Amino acid sequence: MLQSHYQDTLTEAGCDEAGRGCLAGPVVAAAVILPKGFYHPDINDSKQLNEIQRNALVPVIKEHAIAWAISFCTPEEVDALNILRASFVAMHRAVRQLRPPPGLLLIDGNRFYPYPGIPHQCFVKGDARFTPIAAASILAKTERDHLMDILHEQHPEYGWKENKGYPTSVHRDAIRLYGINHHHRKTFRLAPDTQTLLFNESDPV
Repeated sequence: MLQSHYQDTLTEAGCDEAGRGCLAGPVVAAAVILPKGFYHPDINDSKQLNEIQRNALVPVIKEHAIAWAISFCTPEEVDALNILRASFVAMHRAVRQLRPPPGLLLIDGNRFYPYPGIPHQCFVKGDARFTPIAAASILAKTERDHLMDILHEQHPEYGWKENKGYPTSVHRDAIRLYGINHHHRKTFRLAPDTQTLLFNESDPV
């Protein structure tokens, strides 16, 4: 069972992102403040849930949250900042929208660019440990999937409705056949010898 909170004194916001490993589309982040002690048996790391389960949990999270917010960085921003920094910026933008502001940020992952005036704590696999982070992972994932479904209608050749912009064989083959468009991140390349994808993910901190 996930923990409802990390400590008892400060109001906590769970933060997570979706789309960091994609070739196309934005990186989307969410921040969620839940009441201390809140429990729902189905809330878990979004990767452990199927699409129907995630979509069913979105209204539950929004209804019970003290505050929630979703934000993103565009592919152009990902290219300008690098994907790691863009993930942090997207989280910052989500946190900035929270009312009331939290006293502590619970971050999924092992590092974070500090948010001014609010301390943070990083947790590896935090979305499988703390309910607020899991809730943020669900909001970020469902929002990004929805955006990629819309983009798929405009560019069906890349199969984004199925792959959501991730580097599947269908997506890679479509890039080789049609090239990239303005929704693709430019800071990757296809290595011709191995057909793998190489990203610019330099450490900003």
